Amino acid sequence: MTAELEETACFATLCLRVVAQADPATLARVLSYFQILNVVPRRVVAELDPSGAQHIRVETRGVSIHQLAMIGAKLAQHPVVDRADWGALGPG
Repeated sequence: MTAELEETACFATLCLRVVAQADPATLARVLSYFQILNVVPRRVVAELDPSGAQHIRVETRGVSIHQLAMIGAKLAQHPVVDRADWGALGPG
């Protein structure tokens, strides 16, 4: 990762996207990683689609790309999580 990308991430809103099986503990599990970092997300959206998949989107600032990538990797290890990825939403 370049220093320029890391510097840009300081000003960008980063987004963690998780797709998981419907499980009451999944949302709390996702948010617990932000609690450990002492970060309050800017926005959290959780939806259950008709197929039973739970879609969780967490938008945040104050978390580095490396930290968000680690959170995604740890979440992907849980059996109920189908996918966990992240990206930058841009400045603002």
